[in-house]
Amino acid sequence: MWPVRRPPAQPNQPSPPTPPFNAPAARRLRAALNMGPEHVAYGMRVSYGLPYVTPDLVTAWERGVATPSNPELAALAGVLWCSPGELLGRARTLREHRMSRGLAPEDVARAVGHEVHAYLRMEESDDWRGTERQAGALAELLGLTLPDFVTVTGRDAKLADLLRSAVTTRWQAYVRPIGKLVPLDRRPVEDALQELHREYHGQMVATLSWGGDSGTSAAGREYLDRIVDHFWTTISERSPGAV
Repeated sequence: MWPVRRPPAQPNQPSPPTPPFNAPAARRLRAALNMGPEHVAYGMRVSYGLPYVTPDLVTAWERGVATPSNPELAALAGVLWCSPGELLGRARTLREHRMSRGLAPEDVARAVGHEVHAYLRMEESDDWRGTERQAGALAELLGLTLPDFVTVTGRDAKLADLLRSAVTTRWQAYVRPIGKLVPLDRRPVEDALQELHREYHGQMVATLSWGGDSGTSAAGREYLDRIVDHFWTTISERSPGAV
């Protein structure tokens, strides 16, 4: 069997982070084409100039033992006659969303009105910096849902802080700052915060009735740890047109 190996990395050139690879999807797409790992490896070597790709490496990807790099992912998608996005799991970062759409950094930078080097710095630091117009162009180009948009623009941590304060104190005071951060109309935010506040304090009362401060603390921490998920779930259930 051929060894699983890649060319050595160049000194002082760290490997870029790889996107979330969907190993079962790669295996399923290959099987649908009646191809073996050896056929995939051959196509990547001959058609995409990756001479080190072996059947063992393809198998390692499909088993989740290894993850393809960006060039390998693009080549694998070409051999399997699919888009790179079909080989990715749920994207979380700006870079992963771009990769899932099969776009080059230059494509995104041009569409949103940024210099390429500036846009790449945002990807590398996970720190989006742009105007509302540029953010809108980004969301449209990458097909971002509102939760995805908040995540890739680096607003999740701030949103979590505001939501924790809202459900543990007076939620009314946080409607405006949360609506501005997200952004959403006032009514969906009001409905969601009121519901989250009720759920949180309802859990606390129920836990107290069971007895024990440790149970109360654990229940509260668990709820607050997932407060952003609770927020989006509540928004989608109570105001489905908002997200």
